[in-house]
Amino acid sequence: MMQTFWASILVFGLLIIFHELGHFIAAKRVGIKVHEFSVGFGPKLLSIPRGETAYNLRLFPLGGFVRMAGMDPAEEVEDEEKSYKNKTVGQRAAVIAAGPLMNFLLAALLLMVIFMVHGFPTPTTTIGKLVPGQPAENAGLKPGDRIIAINDQPVTRWEDITSLVNAHPGQPITVTVLRDGGKEKFKLVTAVNAEGRGMIGIYPRQEMRPLGPFAALYRGMEYTVRLSGLILEFVGRMIVGQAPAEVGGPVRIVQEIHTAVQLGFFYLLQLAAFLSINLGLFNLLPIPALDGSRLLFLALEGLRGRPVDPTKENFVHLVGFGLLLLLIMVITYKDILGLL
Repeated sequence: MMQTFWASILVFGLLIIFHELGHFIAAKRVGIKVHEFSVGFGPKLLSIPRGETAYNLRLFPLGGFVRMAGMDPAEEVEDEEKSYKNKTVGQRAAVIAAGPLMNFLLAALLLMVIFMVHGFPTPTTTIGKLVPGQPAENAGLKPGDRIIAINDQPVTRWEDITSLVNAHPGQPITVTVLRDGGKEKFKLVTAVNAEGRGMIGIYPRQEMRPLGPFAALYRGMEYTVRLSGLILEFVGRMIVGQAPAEVGGPVRIVQEIHTAVQLGFFYLLQLAAFLSINLGLFNLLPIPALDGSRLLFLALEGLRGRPVDPTKENFVHLVGFGLLLLLIMVITYKDILGLL
């Protein structure tokens, strides 16, 4: 249980710190004074003042915030040039959007570490699975056969195999494989797919191969974009009733962290990356109190040429925050019932 506790602190801490760090860095870049950088809500446990900013650790680690000069309409700002409300719409939008964007960056970096150390799933020239009734199975090829040549042309990568097979639609080819230490040749006629390319009905065996830093970062960013798309697709299906409405709160997340801890460190990193993407997407939703709602108000200001009344906007965010807390309580209650 202690492993789960510390792992939960690590995961929640990473997600919160990166998110708030995005707001903080962007605010500093555009010249906004930051009064407070806080991890958690509630009473202060630790406060470290540095320059014009106090860095605080608070009791409840389920969020955080960056308190900037001028965000509260009732605040009297000494230096108006460093006030949030006196920055351009574009600058304020950049500050708000930087939080969710940092969550996507965190996900990409975590995946990068996994791909560099644990490896990236890479197709090999060994057959992993056969498609029933397709040419490869009919010719006698088997899972575990390692293809070393197509039409006597040596192949060393899965891409070599697909290139040569695709180039011979509906034509006879010879596939040379290594099986039980010896070479065997199989003659077959390729099938033709919908794009008019040759196919023989095999899937490659995958193996984990460590990537270099740049390749790992590229794959990390690619997977972050792909996972974001899959999550949005699932949410869309959930909204229209084509998928079950499965929503989890802090208790559910801790439960998933416990499972990941049992499976190993890289599974924990993978879960943290997935949660970071979820947090980034969730915060971009146009729900009051979230970054997406603040961006919506800024978009309205840009269209109208004048800001929405700050008092009314803050009231909307306050009500939204209360409703979000209520939703979290309901989801948490449901998660606890599920555990019992």
